[in-house]
Amino acid sequence: MPEILEAEEARRLIEARALGRRIETVDAPDAWFLKRGLTPRALRAALPGRRLVEARRRGKLILLDTSGVGRARTPGPVVALHLGMSGRILIDGEAAGDPLRYATNREDRAWHRVTLRFTDGGALALRDPRRLGAVELDPDEDRLGPDAFDLDLAHLRAVLASSGAPLKATLMDQSRIAGLGNLLTDEALWRADLDPARPARSLDPDEVRRLHRTIRSTLRTLQRRGGSHTGDHMEARHPGGLCPRDGTPLVIRQVGGRTTYSCPSHQR
Repeated sequence: MPEILEAEEARRLIEARALGRRIETVDAPDAWFLKRGLTPRALRAALPGRRLVEARRRGKLILLDTSGVGRARTPGPVVALHLGMSGRILIDGEAAGDPLRYATNREDRAWHRVTLRFTDGGALALRDPRRLGAVELDPDEDRLGPDAFDLDLAHLRAVLASSGAPLKATLMDQSRIAGLGNLLTDEALWRADLDPARPARSLDPDEVRRLHRTIRSTLRTLQRRGGSHTGDHMEARHPGGLCPRDGTPLVIRQVGGRTTYSCPSHQR
C-alpha cells in the first residue's frame, strides 16, 4: 500500500535512473487513469522530445519536471504520478522499493497504465493492477498540505485545533498534511499512545508535542527499515492480533472510512 515512504523510493529511483533521458513516445492505453481533463492524445502530444530534468515529491504525489523541446528554454509540463493503493514505478524493468503487501507483484503489461519510452530504448512505467493511481499534467500542487517530512509543530497544532473530526481522519487529510496514509498513521498513533477516534481538537499541548515528535521519528525509522509496512504493530494487523507492547487484543474499527487497528489499553 504505497504511502509517502514508497513514493519517496519511487522518486529516488527516477532521480537515479531516468533524469536526463529524452522521451520518444508515450503509451497511455487507459484513458480513465488520466485525470483532470487529460487525454491520451494530449499526453502523447505534450511529452515527446522533452527530457526529465527533476524528480520531486509532495506527500504521495511524484512530480517530474520536463525540459523544453530542442533548444527551447521554456520548461515543459510537470508530470504528476500518483501510485494509489497498488502502483509501482518501473524503470527498465527495475521496480522501486520492497514488494507490496496488499497487492499482487506479478508482472503483467496490461497493468502498465502509462509508459514513457526513451530514445535510448529504455522506459519508465507506472504499473497499477487496481487502477487506483493517476497521472496528470501541471497539477495544482498547493491543493496539498505541507509534506509530512517537513511538518512543523506550529502547523500540526493549527491543523488539530481547527478540526472536530477524528484524529486519524485529520492526519490523513492530504489537504492538511501530505503523505500520511493508513499504515503510517496507525503506527504513529500507536507509538504516541493516542486513540485514532479521538476528536483532533481534544489533544492537549503535551499530546500535540508528543504526536509531532512521534510522526517525525516514525517516518525516519520506517524509512530506514524499508517502507510503511515495517511498523512495530504491522504483524498484529489481523483479527485476533495482540498489541506488541502489552498483549491486549487490538480493536478493529472504521475511523475516517479506513480500517483502523489500535490498542484500547494504552491508546487513549
